[in-house]
Amino acid sequence: MSSAKEISPENRAYYRELGLNIAFYRRRAGLTQEQLAEKLDISRSHLSALEAPNIVRTCSLELLFDLARALGTTPSKLLEFRD
Repeated sequence: MSSAKEISPENRAYYRELGLNIAFYRRRAGLTQEQLAEKLDISRSHLSALEAPNIVRTCSLELLFDLARALGTTPSKLLEFRD
């Protein structure tokens, strides 16, 4: 049985930026966390954890693609990080 791989310190900033981007595009689309979570068939608390800058929560590519579609953007926009 394998254990979950720990997130490296170098990648923590990427997860933080991804969460901030999700929150930005959600607000731009005029959606609450509850509304977006419902569209994605995930819990609001899961979405909240993805967006929270102080929590590192991973997500699958499938969820990333669904998020982008629900937010009217592309996966690459959600992965666009500022320097």
